[in-house]
Amino acid sequence: MRKGIKMAELTVPATLENLEIVTGFIHERLKLAGCPAKLMTQVDLAVEEIYVNIARYAYHPEIGQATVRCAVGGNPLQVTIQFLDSGKPFDPLAKPDADTTLSAEERDIGGLGILMVKKSMDDVVYEYRDGCNILTLMKRL
Repeated sequence: MRKGIKMAELTVPATLENLEIVTGFIHERLKLAGCPAKLMTQVDLAVEEIYVNIARYAYHPEIGQATVRCAVGGNPLQVTIQFLDSGKPFDPLAKPDADTTLSAEERDIGGLGILMVKKSMDDVVYEYRDGCNILTLMKRL
């Protein structure tokens, strides 16, 4: 994250019911920055994919906290979104990309969502630090 750009932060119980709160939080910042509708849709899809995976798998069968940080700024203008959870360590970037040349029956289960995120964002970075999964998405606006 660039110096001088402050990240807004939201922490919610990592449940599917809170997806709307998370997307609303991101939308507020994107609207203030004048983000075009097409880019907002790309960001929405990525945010939904990552947050839903945290809600479904990070703490299963328990419920833990998910923190979402968002900053819009810089030159060129970009949005940076971080997802933090202290659930099971999981690097979604570690698996090879899903082979989209295979039919649905031939493909392994999983991997399409993170592939979509990687293709729609300009950069996706994962790190595990201090017992915390941190996934950072960046998109130039």
